[in-house]
Amino acid sequence: MWGHPLLALERARGHLFPFVPVLIATGIGLWFLPGWEPGPRSYGAALVLLAAGILLVFRPLLHPLGIAAICIALGFLAAGVRAHVQKAPIIGFRYYGAIEGRVIEVDRSQSDRLRLTLDRVVLERTAPDRTPAKVRLSLHAEPPAPIRPGSTVILTGHLDAPMGPAEPGGFDFRRMAFFDRLGAIGYSRTPVLTLAAPEAGTQWINRLRAYLSAGVQAGIPGQAGAFASGSVTGDRSGITHETTDALRDSNLSHLLAISGMNLAFLVAFTFAILRYGFALVPPLALRLNTKKLAAAASLGVAGFYLALSGGNVATERAFLMSAVMLGAILCDRRALSMRTVALSAVMLLLWQPESLLHPGFQMSMAATVMLVWGFGVIDRRTFTERAPRWLLPVYTAVLSSVLGGLATGPIAAVHFNRFTDYGLLANLLTVPAMGTLIMPGAVVATLLSPFGLPQPGLLLMELGARWILAVAHLIAGWEGAVTGIKSPGPLVLPLMSVGALWLMLWPGRARWGGALALGIALLVWGGHQRPPVLISADGALVGIMGREGRVFSAPKGSGFAAGVWLEDDGDLASQADAAERGGFSGPQGARRFMLGDRPAIHLKGRGARDLVADACAESLLVILAAEVEDTPEGCLVIDRARLAETGAIAVWPDDGRLLFRNALDGSRLWMRQ
Repeated sequence: MWGHPLLALERARGHLFPFVPVLIATGIGLWFLPGWEPGPRSYGAALVLLAAGILLVFRPLLHPLGIAAICIALGFLAAGVRAHVQKAPIIGFRYYGAIEGRVIEVDRSQSDRLRLTLDRVVLERTAPDRTPAKVRLSLHAEPPAPIRPGSTVILTGHLDAPMGPAEPGGFDFRRMAFFDRLGAIGYSRTPVLTLAAPEAGTQWINRLRAYLSAGVQAGIPGQAGAFASGSVTGDRSGITHETTDALRDSNLSHLLAISGMNLAFLVAFTFAILRYGFALVPPLALRLNTKKLAAAASLGVAGFYLALSGGNVATERAFLMSAVMLGAILCDRRALSMRTVALSAVMLLLWQPESLLHPGFQMSMAATVMLVWGFGVIDRRTFTERAPRWLLPVYTAVLSSVLGGLATGPIAAVHFNRFTDYGLLANLLTVPAMGTLIMPGAVVATLLSPFGLPQPGLLLMELGARWILAVAHLIAGWEGAVTGIKSPGPLVLPLMSVGALWLMLWPGRARWGGALALGIALLVWGGHQRPPVLISADGALVGIMGREGRVFSAPKGSGFAAGVWLEDDGDLASQADAAERGGFSGPQGARRFMLGDRPAIHLKGRGARDLVADACAESLLVILAAEVEDTPEGCLVIDRARLAETGAIAVWPDDGRLLFRNALDGSRLWMRQ
């Protein structure tokens, strides 16, 4: 009965290695899936599965099943180990007072305010075992002088735990912060005082990043300098909100994100310069393998750039990919193949399992897999035989952009709920500038700086940055540049990813099963229904689904939640515009709406508590942006005391009943305080 599938697996063994990271990802996903924290029984089951897999490996026909069991178990165990290694205190109360710490990062928030991330944190009246390992604060006042990474500073500010999801099933910032050991976020309205300069030998990479960034921005004025600095060093503190929006709406944000593409351009340029440079030195060219020598030096450059960039997931993936490719050159192996991609994914998933949930990892891996597969399928030799040789770079650039867009577009739509209609055109116009001007210019400026001649390199960087920003602002300003896309259900992305990988990687006609999975994913996406009622975690905002889209109970307040709800609806309206749609009635302090055929009310502001009794007499549901101790019997009230436990709430009316789903419905490590 089972012989045919097992024989098919046996025949496909030589093609199965690219599925190893998929199976490891399955184990990681199983660890993140439940709302409860896996305990000894879960880890025991994973160890049993691991042992069973090891035994099956030695049975020839069952060898692939054994490898699958081992990979799933390793993914589950790696996620558990990583979570407990990264575990650090999360602040469990609203804090206001003195905050002391060492600056490890300087960037800007979404509201365009300067933001500091501190470690070695000291909070007054807070025991060390309750003090977060890291805190992040937005500054409401720009400091008079630049703040140097590594400096010990003190300021007075407000801190609270990282925010949970803005709606059930939404992006969980608290989970991401947990794995970064970020235990509190907040803001400060007071000046930042420097207590101590950076210690010798500490935070040197952050200080070097700040030094190089300052040098680039001093040589290239305006937003062009800020963009060039951000794309090369990772320091985005000088980039304005306007520039960020233009890059996002033109699908060019990846150029700023120290993406894998940037590192690939740098490594390719360095490898080419070194290889041909060594060839010009006869003693080296005749006695040494200059290809391997260039590969070894390029590996060192890639490692340095990884450290300088801050090591985000996309750059780590690109570094591992480059390291495997350069290692293959050193070992006289094929440098670029699907096995290379799979090996880099395995290393990253086992090292940082949480990266599986990050859009950066998903998009960078999808793009790389698609490029390797796509160029392998298309017969490039046929093209070169029929077209001039000089046209090959244009053909390669266009094909790379098309393949990359096809791979990353659906993932970007899932996470960011938008499709940039002219993104392909924007990338075709700008990506060559990154590879031929900005990254080579950075190398030239670095090499000539010791001689006091960085200007030629800075000029190349400025030309590239100004061109990219001009294209970004132009295309972002076109009508219809962005199309909103509603958020899918939780099964769509896994089903879509597995279907696409199966279609590309499985040998034989069975691969068309992947196309079926893709079709099912799209059908599920299209049929997904958004919650008819959403309540923010502070109770200050209610959003109901109306004929024109989401309608808000207030034009201001809870802006983060409002923005997330609209994005997940695929709605490009502002909060103020959404508040003007029909659906609510009554004064701002008592907004009435309908839940099916029954009335409900949202109370906020002064005197809201005093209206609860009357509201209960006429409403099925009362939402209160305050805490209340006594409620009339049989009255359903959602107040801030309840929301503190549940987080944001989604509500569905169902035949006179109400169905609730809570954003903080679980007991995972990152939910505990």
